[in-house]
Amino acid sequence: MDFNNQHPIFMQIAAMIMDSILEKEVHAGERIQSVRELAGHVQVNPNTVQRAFSYLQDQGVIFNQRGVGYFVSDDAFDKIKSLKREEFIKEFLPELFRRMDHLNISIDDLKQYKA
Repeated sequence: MDFNNQHPIFMQIAAMIMDSILEKEVHAGERIQSVRELAGHVQVNPNTVQRAFSYLQDQGVIFNQRGVGYFVSDDAFDKIKSLKREEFIKEFLPELFRRMDHLNISIDDLKQYKA
Protein backbone atom coordinates (compact mmCIF):
# COMPACT_ATOMS: atom_id res chain seq x y z
CA MET A 1 0.00 0.00 0.00
CA ASP A 2 1.12 3.49 -0.81
CA PHE A 3 0.21 5.61 2.18
CA ASN A 4 1.26 8.76 0.28
CA ASN A 5 -1.07 7.99 -2.63
CA GLN A 6 -3.97 10.36 -3.33
CA HIS A 7 -6.41 7.43 -3.35
CA PRO A 8 -7.73 6.12 -0.02
CA ILE A 9 -6.16 2.90 1.25
CA PHE A 10 -9.43 0.97 0.97
CA MET A 11 -9.66 1.92 -2.73
CA GLN A 12 -6.06 0.81 -3.28
CA ILE A 13 -6.96 -2.55 -1.74
CA ALA A 14 -10.08 -2.80 -3.92
CA ALA A 15 -7.98 -1.95 -6.99
CA MET A 16 -5.43 -4.61 -6.02
CA ILE A 17 -8.18 -7.25 -5.80
CA MET A 18 -9.75 -6.12 -9.08
CA ASP A 19 -6.36 -6.24 -10.81
CA SER A 20 -5.80 -9.80 -9.56
CA ILE A 21 -9.15 -10.76 -11.11
CA LEU A 22 -8.39 -8.97 -14.40
CA GLU A 23 -4.97 -10.66 -14.54
CA LYS A 24 -6.74 -13.98 -13.93
CA GLU A 25 -4.81 -14.71 -10.75
CA VAL A 26 -8.22 -15.22 -9.12
CA HIS A 27 -11.18 -16.65 -11.03
CA ALA A 28 -14.97 -16.47 -10.81
CA GLY A 29 -16.31 -18.59 -7.98
CA GLU A 30 -12.99 -18.70 -6.12
CA ARG A 31 -12.72 -17.69 -2.48
CA ILE A 32 -10.55 -14.65 -1.83
CA GLN A 33 -8.48 -14.01 1.29
CA SER A 34 -10.41 -13.25 4.44
CA VAL A 35 -10.53 -9.75 5.88
CA ARG A 36 -8.03 -10.67 8.59
CA GLU A 37 -5.68 -12.51 6.21
CA LEU A 38 -5.55 -9.62 3.77
CA ALA A 39 -5.25 -7.02 6.55
CA GLY A 40 -2.22 -8.88 7.89
CA HIS A 41 -0.75 -9.23 4.42
CA VAL A 42 -1.00 -5.52 3.53
CA GLN A 43 -0.50 -4.39 7.14
CA VAL A 44 -3.63 -2.30 7.59
CA ASN A 45 -6.54 -2.30 9.99
CA PRO A 46 -9.12 -5.02 9.24
CA ASN A 47 -11.80 -2.28 9.10
CA THR A 48 -9.98 -0.80 6.09
CA VAL A 49 -10.08 -4.15 4.29
CA GLN A 50 -13.73 -4.59 5.26
CA ARG A 51 -14.46 -1.22 3.66
CA ALA A 52 -12.74 -2.39 0.45
CA PHE A 53 -14.75 -5.62 0.51
CA SER A 54 -17.98 -3.66 1.05
CA TYR A 55 -17.16 -1.47 -1.94
CA LEU A 56 -16.44 -4.53 -4.11
CA GLN A 57 -19.61 -6.20 -2.90
CA ASP A 58 -21.64 -3.07 -3.73
CA GLN A 59 -20.14 -3.15 -7.23
CA GLY A 60 -21.09 -6.82 -7.63
CA VAL A 61 -17.47 -7.95 -7.95
CA ILE A 62 -17.50 -10.21 -4.89
CA PHE A 63 -20.18 -11.76 -2.71
CA ASN A 64 -20.23 -13.04 0.84
CA GLN A 65 -21.28 -16.52 1.90
CA ARG A 66 -21.96 -16.18 5.59
CA GLY A 67 -19.57 -18.26 7.65
CA VAL A 68 -17.54 -19.28 4.59
CA GLY A 69 -16.00 -16.10 3.19
CA TYR A 70 -15.95 -13.83 0.17
CA PHE A 71 -16.01 -15.17 -3.37
CA VAL A 72 -15.49 -13.70 -6.83
CA SER A 73 -18.78 -13.15 -8.68
CA ASP A 74 -19.39 -14.97 -11.95
CA ASP A 75 -19.50 -11.71 -13.90
CA ALA A 76 -16.76 -9.95 -11.92
CA PHE A 77 -14.38 -9.75 -14.90
CA ASP A 78 -16.92 -7.85 -17.02
CA LYS A 79 -17.98 -5.61 -14.14
CA ILE A 80 -14.37 -4.70 -13.38
CA LYS A 81 -13.65 -3.93 -17.03
CA SER A 82 -16.68 -1.64 -17.06
CA LEU A 83 -15.58 0.11 -13.85
CA LYS A 84 -12.00 0.51 -15.07
CA ARG A 85 -13.18 1.80 -18.43
CA GLU A 86 -15.38 4.41 -16.76
CA GLU A 87 -12.52 5.41 -14.44
CA PHE A 88 -10.16 5.74 -17.42
CA ILE A 89 -12.62 7.93 -19.34
CA LYS A 90 -13.47 10.16 -16.37
CA GLU A 91 -10.07 10.45 -14.68
CA PHE A 92 -7.28 9.77 -17.16
CA LEU A 93 -8.55 11.11 -20.48
CA PRO A 94 -9.30 14.70 -19.39
CA GLU A 95 -5.72 15.12 -18.15
CA LEU A 96 -4.33 13.44 -21.28
CA PHE A 97 -6.35 15.72 -23.57
CA ARG A 98 -5.31 18.78 -21.56
CA ARG A 99 -1.63 17.89 -21.95
CA MET A 100 -2.08 17.07 -25.62
CA ASP A 101 -3.65 20.49 -26.13
CA HIS A 102 -0.77 22.25 -24.34
CA LEU A 103 1.78 20.35 -26.43
CA ASN A 104 -0.17 20.61 -29.70
CA ILE A 105 -0.36 16.84 -30.08
CA SER A 106 -3.16 15.56 -32.30
CA ILE A 107 -4.88 12.18 -32.29
CA ASP A 108 -3.16 11.52 -35.63
CA ASP A 109 0.21 12.17 -33.96
CA LEU A 110 -0.60 9.45 -31.43
CA LYS A 111 -1.51 6.89 -34.07
CA GLN A 112 2.13 6.50 -35.10
CA TYR A 113 2.91 5.18 -31.60
CA LYS A 114 0.13 2.61 -31.48
CA ALA A 115 1.60 -0.83 -30.96
